[in-house]
Amino acid sequence: MAAETRTPRAKWVEEGLLALAAGGPDAVRVEALAKSLGVTKGGFYGFFADRDTLLAAMLDAWEKESGEDLFARAEGAGGDTRTRMRKAAELASDARLLRIDLAVRDWARRDPAVADRLRRVDNRRMGFLRSLFAEIFDDPDEVEARCLLAFSLLVGNHFMAADHGSRSREQVYLHAVRLVTT
Repeated sequence: MAAETRTPRAKWVEEGLLALAAGGPDAVRVEALAKSLGVTKGGFYGFFADRDTLLAAMLDAWEKESGEDLFARAEGAGGDTRTRMRKAAELASDARLLRIDLAVRDWARRDPAVADRLRRVDNRRMGFLRSLFAEIFDDPDEVEARCLLAFSLLVGNHFMAADHGSRSREQVYLHAVRLVTT
């Protein structure tokens, strides 16, 4: 008799993050996740006491991926400061991570505990940006302002629906990034 293969905990978390990105926290339901994974929901309870435990694990995974992991990957890419900045922006703008990030931001509007997590992640991201901008600029006020502008560009760009005449959104966005980082 073959041993039963258990769906790994990380798969439940990832499927939960994808459900969150697609439909918010209400879309994260054990039965729906099990169906998406093609398994029964019984395996879920081998890893999680309940749905709230899964939600906490999802936030932990998002926090790690959009914080320490992202910083390490940006730094690991090497190059000068602006190259590492671009790499960090590229990683933070990854379609999957961005959808999750935007869903967490929306969720944080209604849940104070999630808002605390988001604040912690955003503070870490701002700290990372400060360290990079401080390599280029000496004035702490300029560093802080450029960090705010760069981070606002990253987040706010996805909430705008404006047209830019003959220019694409990406062209204008990249030009804005160049203005902030030079």
